[in-house]
Amino acid sequence: MRKNFATRYVYMDEKIVFPAEWEPQSAVQIIWPHTGTDWSPMLDEATDCFAAVASKIAARETLLVVCVDSEAVRQRIGDAGNVIYREMPTNDTWARDCGGITVFADGRPVIYDFVFNGWGMKFAANHDNLITRRLARMGVFGQDVEVVNMQPLVLEGGSIETDGQGTLLTTVECLSSVNRNEYLGKEQLEYHLRNCFGADRILWLENGYLAGDDTDSHIDTLARFCDPQTIAYVRCNDPNDEHYYELQAMEEELRAFRTTDGRPYRLLPLPMADEICFDGERLPATYANFLIINNAVLMPFYMSDKDEIARAALQNAFPEREIIGIDCRALIKQHGSLHCITMQFPKGVITLKS
Repeated sequence: MRKNFATRYVYMDEKIVFPAEWEPQSAVQIIWPHTGTDWSPMLDEATDCFAAVASKIAARETLLVVCVDSEAVRQRIGDAGNVIYREMPTNDTWARDCGGITVFADGRPVIYDFVFNGWGMKFAANHDNLITRRLARMGVFGQDVEVVNMQPLVLEGGSIETDGQGTLLTTVECLSSVNRNEYLGKEQLEYHLRNCFGADRILWLENGYLAGDDTDSHIDTLARFCDPQTIAYVRCNDPNDEHYYELQAMEEELRAFRTTDGRPYRLLPLPMADEICFDGERLPATYANFLIINNAVLMPFYMSDKDEIARAALQNAFPEREIIGIDCRALIKQHGSLHCITMQFPKGVITLKS
């Protein structure tokens, strides 16, 4: 495992491709809740939701379950033939942000193991920061897959979106936040993003947030590529909502962006989720936190009338995929949602080793 990401990428002449989420996948990783996580007071409710997500994934592709007790998880989701269990200690369950991020270097799969520091040292992450390298040592990834230590760069999967064709979409608020990469200016961040991900251009959003969000405005809570010409995004139409002006400003930024051939993006608005509060705090419920898997899209439902409006918008974005809603009210109580608990691996990265 290489120790210096700068040495690996500053001088490389390989062609790097960061695949889009809608491209064929070999597996999706989740990290199972347990009594040592923040889910402990509501563990049954949380595991019901994780089991629902897991069953939909396993019906369509390999599911990689990181857990502390594989037998306990088997009792919840069954013993399907395409589920891989790997036991190890974990702090939490947010695979999107501590999981490895896959690119292709001259067609060869490479998994980046960035630093995960609990969203800017907000929460303990000593175990979760080691998950990817432990999976590599356990032989989960294919023999031709290289796992690269990306220290000291701090980066979470939920903070970047790719169209698979050299464009990244991200937010200024997250990548340059305190306790992540504050020692890097925007130009330096762009330099590393371009080199790591083979990006030709980076679209930066300066506006947009959700109340109760611990991630400092991850892009996967706000705006998502659905294809190279289409972006689904959260729209707020209520002037009395605290998000109204920020999300209106974000919408104007999105309208100003152009595709690689100079055209405006096809923008598909998702409704602002109805307000959900827990312990006196508004939670960051969002329909943008959907997961694209083989032949389907899993999307969070919050059991309101807006669920079907959001489903219809995503069906418009993905007309050939089944759109499956899953009750994610449990997940939002810990300030995350469906995309946050998953990390996909493209085709060729994982071969089933139960």
